[in-house]
Amino acid sequence: MKTAVMSTIKFVKEDKEVVFAMGANLRERALQNKVDIYTLKGKLTNCGGYGQCGTCVVEIVEGMENLSPKTNFELRKLKKKPDNYRLACQATVNGSVTVNTKPKPTKKSKR
Repeated sequence: MKTAVMSTIKFVKEDKEVVFAMGANLRERALQNKVDIYTLKGKLTNCGGYGQCGTCVVEIVEGMENLSPKTNFELRKLKKKPDNYRLACQATVNGSVTVNTKPKPTKKSKR
């Protein structure tokens, strides 16, 4: 019998850790555990997790290597954001990560 490998998603601001099976969608796990990932504008205008609006932005504090690669939509939507920002609806989690919800708007620094 094969056992599912479990990892955790730690939500910094909410001081909450969520256990999940590999391959979970970050947005779905947040919402299922009552972690609010949307700003007021995002609550009113989000697309429901279809990767069309870009309102579920989160900052990955640790574990970026444990997420699926950025999608083309993310690359376009987040090009002016720091490299550790992701859209929760587009991120599949394959290992433990630490997430900062509703990060303050910042521009990517010039290198």
